[in-house]
Amino acid sequence: MADGPSLAAAEALLSGSGKVAVLTGAGISTDSGIPDFRGPQGVWTKDPAAAAMFDYDTYMSDADVRRRVWLMRRDHPAWDAEPNDAHRALADLAGSGRLRGLITQNIDGLHQAAGVPDDRVIEVHGTMHRVACMSCGLRTPTPEVLARLDEESDPHCLACGGIQKTDTISFGQMLDPEVIEAAAAAAEDAEVFIAIGTSLTVHPAAGLCDVALSAGATLIVVNAEPTPYDEAASAVLRDPIGDAVPALVRAVAV
Repeated sequence: MADGPSLAAAEALLSGSGKVAVLTGAGISTDSGIPDFRGPQGVWTKDPAAAAMFDYDTYMSDADVRRRVWLMRRDHPAWDAEPNDAHRALADLAGSGRLRGLITQNIDGLHQAAGVPDDRVIEVHGTMHRVACMSCGLRTPTPEVLARLDEESDPHCLACGGIQKTDTISFGQMLDPEVIEAAAAAAEDAEVFIAIGTSLTVHPAAGLCDVALSAGATLIVVNAEPTPYDEAASAVLRDPIGDAVPALVRAVAV
């Protein structure tokens, strides 16, 4: 169980705050069976070449890569994953009325599945639950597109014939400026900013810590590995996320 001075300090910071913003990364979903990318057992740590499949220009120009990506999406463990204790704890935090915004780098939709309202979740890297046409912009539920894979290995848009991809942000692809603006607004308005399960090395998401700190918020980091923002944090929790987040939230989400 999460315990000790760091947890006590984090609880004290959180209990005195009426406005909390949270940033989550892949580490919060590993207990749900979804591997992270950069951790010791991460997808890209084990297979650095796999990162090329997440490059936008490569995806758009290479039909073979698109076929591999569609199969990867169909077999993604998120389709069978369930929210874990950390996801449910953040849903409790939302229910307490303290959550200003839950900013996530994840595309798995587990925060919403746990009960966090849609209007509180800010998905900076998009979602795997929708497919977008890169030509006409049509959005389609992902299962409808995956159902076509047995007959069409690179399923194109039914409306215009354009290339489709899941509505996620790839390397080299522009982030949605409205989403980033919403994330920055949540960070700027927070009294406490909690970063959970993220290496805090990918920008602009990591830079939200700077936004929060510059606006006067206190920073809490919950991550197994050191991050570039640990020294700026008022509390750092190294306990397993599935223990630390419920223990932290349990003290205030009542």
